[in-house]
Amino acid sequence: MGGADEGPSGRVRHDVQVVTVHGDRTTVRVGDVFLKIDAVQARADAEVEAMALAPVPTPEVLWHRPPVLALAAVPGAPLGRVGEPSTAPASAWRAAGAAIRTLHDAPLPPRLGVGRDELAARLAAECEWLTASSGLPSDVLAHHRRRAESVLRPWTPVFVHGDLHASHVFVDGGRVTGIIDWSEAAQGDALADLASLSLTHERHVDDLLAGYGAEVDRDLISGWWSYRCLTAIRWLAENGYGAPEELPEATWLLSS
Repeated sequence: MGGADEGPSGRVRHDVQVVTVHGDRTTVRVGDVFLKIDAVQARADAEVEAMALAPVPTPEVLWHRPPVLALAAVPGAPLGRVGEPSTAPASAWRAAGAAIRTLHDAPLPPRLGVGRDELAARLAAECEWLTASSGLPSDVLAHHRRRAESVLRPWTPVFVHGDLHASHVFVDGGRVTGIIDWSEAAQGDALADLASLSLTHERHVDDLLAGYGAEVDRDLISGWWSYRCLTAIRWLAENGYGAPEELPEATWLLSS
């Protein structure tokens, strides 16, 4: 995506590409530079701090002059995308697991994550909205709410990315070349990261966990899949990603 080429005068031309636009922030790409425009300075500050602390490959910060954060592009290609088959090799999924284990074993960042009470309140609010507005069957919502409630238990906090979609992990062959979008990094539940990364990529879980190298409760990963889908649909719909019933998160709820 993107890059520089020759314009009619022979000068190098950089296309401006809009990567994401929503109510929280906008990201554009110019050549190999990403410009993140964030209305909340504290969120951008937290992202810069998290990347400095994380013991895994992250984008280079070129400059930060609020409200704009300039980041260098990372090499490689995304590990996958929600709702689409991943073409990354098994070695890439194992490398992603190893990188996430390195992150989770690192010293805790200073930022506190979301606690169980807030997670429970959000789940209740989103399920109420889904019941009234999504068109999804009530029995499907009830089933996944029960699964999602299983994650509302005590956990030992670790350094989590907090928004670890497969599209945020870049790989080249069997190595991780960069992990992007650290604005939600904080202390949190390790299984939330693993579940977010593997959402709709169930067939790669064995390789992911082999790289992670620790015993985990797979039922809780399934619970986090349900939680992530139930709590993401409204935000995605309201920010232009599609009608609720057409989103891959809704498709997953209906099929699982």
